[in-house]
Amino acid sequence: MRFGLTRWNPARVTRWDPFDEMRQVQDQINDMIKEMSLGEKWSESGILAPLVDVKDEGTNITVTTDLPGVDKKDVDIDIRDNVMSISARCGRESESTDEGYTRRERTYSMFSRTLTLPSAVTSEGAKARLENGVLTVTIPKQQLEEKQRIMIE
Repeated sequence: MRFGLTRWNPARVTRWDPFDEMRQVQDQINDMIKEMSLGEKWSESGILAPLVDVKDEGTNITVTTDLPGVDKKDVDIDIRDNVMSISARCGRESESTDEGYTRRERTYSMFSRTLTLPSAVTSEGAKARLENGVLTVTIPKQQLEEKQRIMIE
């Protein structure tokens, strides 16, 4: 054999499967999404980033998020330059005694989320309500002055 040619061997021939190639590409895309998402980083940093619903209701913006097990005194909401930050802390302690052994457990978690609001808002007149682990914040939109046309002399 010369010029780098090899003898054809029918035992080494494999059939091309386009679906197998699509599965490989889908696996690569899933791996990239996992690397970019917060899902795996939640447990590393100890801070949970809850999902947020933002709704434009004409004169108000309503932001809703789930904060399970959080008391309203442990929630901080800040609005500055149309950026809203929600943070909360949650801690629980439990104790049980069985056959002379005492078991104490403490769990702490922190929720934090920062988002840009779709419109200019003002914190004056904003209202927040926490019921059954669901935080609802209603923020009035900022009334922008209408543009005045200036006539040229």
